[in-house]
Amino acid sequence: MAFRQKQYYEQVYHVTEQIPVGRISTYGAIADYLALGSARMVGYALSQSNANDMPVPAHRVVNRKGELSGRHHFKPPAAMQEMLESEGVKVEDHQVVDFKELFWHPEALDE
Repeated sequence: MAFRQKQYYEQVYHVTEQIPVGRISTYGAIADYLALGSARMVGYALSQSNANDMPVPAHRVVNRKGELSGRHHFKPPAAMQEMLESEGVKVEDHQVVDFKELFWHPEALDE
């Protein structure tokens, strides 16, 4: 892995680790906060954390609509929903219920 890519992944992981239990963020919010790329790049970085069994709470990151679009990177795919529900996040039809109320923006780190 190239040095810059590794740094980017580490930044994504650091922000993701700050998402409080029972809250969710989005790929786009993390990308905007880091000002280093796109939501797709954040998703790719998080998929790598899952593939390498890293202890990053990637299950707390969803798409801009609150959908569990990254669930296919979990083994089994239902694991993403199960982890969220174990933290008190209700999910129906692969989408977070009360998404707006549970949304956490990384800008909270600057407060």
